[in-house]
Amino acid sequence: MLQTFTRSTRDYWAAARAELKNVRVLAFAGILCAMVVLLKSFPIYLAGPSLKITFVFLAASLGAYCYGPVVGMLVGAATDFLGFMIAGAGEPYFPGYLLTAILSGLLYGLLLYRRRPGVARLVVTRLVINYGINVLLGSVWKAMLYGKGYYYYLTTGLVKNTVLLPVEVALTWLVLGAAVRYGLNERYLHPKKLIS
Repeated sequence: MLQTFTRSTRDYWAAARAELKNVRVLAFAGILCAMVVLLKSFPIYLAGPSLKITFVFLAASLGAYCYGPVVGMLVGAATDFLGFMIAGAGEPYFPGYLLTAILSGLLYGLLLYRRRPGVARLVVTRLVINYGINVLLGSVWKAMLYGKGYYYYLTTGLVKNTVLLPVEVALTWLVLGAAVRYGLNERYLHPKKLIS
């Protein structure tokens, strides 16, 4: 059964910070960093470098579900930098995307950490990430980088994120559902008794 934090916000943040001391969680975060970098390396371009699809959200949501917003923000920062160093050939490094990655890790963690990943929760999570981060903030960064104007990127981002929303919710539901079914969090990352 998933643990929920009903006593206070202090308990929630204390548990999220404690994930930084869990060696299993840190090892899992490293694996997910590698997965994110790999997934960033194979984007599907729709219209030039500014409009592409990746499946990074699957690793980011799985990780945040298991280790929360504190580790999620650190993983977001690490994957942004490592992803650029390894797979960013031809594109300029832009610190705005670092902020986007950190905010995404925070929001995924706030919305998914130690919560049952039901469809309604995943829809809300994707709405916040897709429209709050990808469309509103992403359009600012693209306008600064590629120069076609904010409203151009806002419009294309709205269309892309609206079309992809049901697909992203369904894929995230499958991945997190499998994690719950096989006990990834309870059995491997946060076991009640450590095997000696």
